[in-house]
Amino acid sequence: MDEMIILTSENGDEIKFYVIEETRIGGINYLLVSDSETEDGDAYILKDTSGSEDSDALYEIVEDEEELSYLSKIFNELLDEEDIELIP
Repeated sequence: MDEMIILTSENGDEIKFYVIEETRIGGINYLLVSDSETEDGDAYILKDTSGSEDSDALYEIVEDEEELSYLSKIFNELLDEEDIELIP
């Protein structure tokens, strides 16, 4: 994992994530990230919700169960992994 992104929570706290993989589906960018550089971290899928007029990407954690399940399968295929457990 070479790339790291920093998100700012609603209360202003900065949260660091390490990018594992990224993909684009239906014109939307998604990132598979971990909160740790090691394999022991929790994995999340982030969705780019920024508009074309935004200069910076805006990411939100995917929480919708159906969307999360679908995207988990896609990232598992991209990584050739059997079991990536994502935190909803």
